[in-house]
Amino acid sequence: MNSAAVVRLIGLAEFTAALGLILPAALNIATVLTPLAATGLTAIMILAMGFHDARRKEPSSIAFNAILLIPAAILMWGCFGPHAF
Repeated sequence: MNSAAVVRLIGLAEFTAALGLILPAALNIATVLTPLAATGLTAIMILAMGFHDARRKEPSSIAFNAILLIPAAILMWGCFGPHAF
């Protein structure tokens, strides 16, 4: 798989996770998908932070990924945590 295809695949995974965060809660259909999407997005952001640090040496991208990671992790904790909302 070439680099452009990998970037498109990652973008598709992030877009799908974003839809999974918004649509089930907004439409009140299959709401179990929201915490699963938050978990997937959290994993993607953690891996992206490692990729930008280890391979590309881009600290600004690490900060951007951390900004996206925080709300996804809070939502994941809020749905799966001890005091789920």
